[in-house]
Amino acid sequence: MAPAVLIENLQKRYGDVEAVKDISFNVEPGEIFGLLGPNGAGKTTTIRCLCTLSQPNGGKIEVSGISAIDNPRAVRRRLGYVAQEVALDKMLTGRELLQLQADLYHLPTAFAKERINKMINVLGLQEYADKKTGTYSGGLRKRLDLAAGLLHQPDVLVLDEPTVGLDIESRVVVWDFLRQIRNAGTTVLITSHYLEEIDVLADCVAIIDKGVVIASGTPSELKDKVGGDRITLRIREFSPTEEAERAKDRLQALPFVQEVIINTAQGNSLNLVVKPQNDALTNIQQSLNNAGLPIFGIAQSRPSLDDVYLAATGKTLLDAELAAAGTRDPKKEKKQNMR
Repeated sequence: MAPAVLIENLQKRYGDVEAVKDISFNVEPGEIFGLLGPNGAGKTTTIRCLCTLSQPNGGKIEVSGISAIDNPRAVRRRLGYVAQEVALDKMLTGRELLQLQADLYHLPTAFAKERINKMINVLGLQEYADKKTGTYSGGLRKRLDLAAGLLHQPDVLVLDEPTVGLDIESRVVVWDFLRQIRNAGTTVLITSHYLEEIDVLADCVAIIDKGVVIASGTPSELKDKVGGDRITLRIREFSPTEEAERAKDRLQALPFVQEVIINTAQGNSLNLVVKPQNDALTNIQQSLNNAGLPIFGIAQSRPSLDDVYLAATGKTLLDAELAAAGTRDPKKEKKQNMR
């Protein structure tokens, strides 16, 4: 059986900007696949190329064995796409908007009526379906957008940051619904920069940074590769580089310490991967005290997807988000997205 989605060596440039350098991954039928990475990593560009909204500069894209580059119309019939920004006509009711979507897909009248009623029911929109969408909350607007994306029964549902701006209750509703359609056989491809969202939803995940895939596998596999427990400590609230380097050298000499990374974006904090043992914190504190190095704060935890990203890039996803926000040009991005 062909992969539900196949992307090989995808490249996309906007002028001199290389938005996607070399991205490859497979999505198997009937799974939730997560693309995780900070804003600006290339997630949305990848999705736009997959959904035939943007022409790649190189690479291969297939949906159920059909080339999205050579046969975009056939691919569109097999895809449902829910963009990050919800765009609804505020003067239409939810039911009218779904009918418009059905007409755009040329769905037979009886089938369209059945699908509209089903989507309204499974997404809990019965009370709101005949009200104008301009009165909807953010969570209701997102649910209606999901209904529109699924109306034509696509093989693959593509979601770009589906829960951005939603409260936790609305996010849980969306998560439960995605699990339901996955269990019913629909393949789901979801982009997100929310660690917990990908961790709880995705069967497999690819982590993207600066237009390339830096890690891929199941969430459990990726976290197991990090190995051991994670310990985060600060010598001071904002440590001098020399002091952090001294602490790193001291800690790397401990037999149970597997890796030490200095996180410059967070005041030269130290992130350690250690073999699980009960006295790890005590031994670390004693070693640093003997070297005359104080400890401002220390904490131990199990590995997370953020640890996977940290191990691959030397920074956390939050650090990358803040860095991207500091260098982003909104006018330039808007112009690129319109191309």
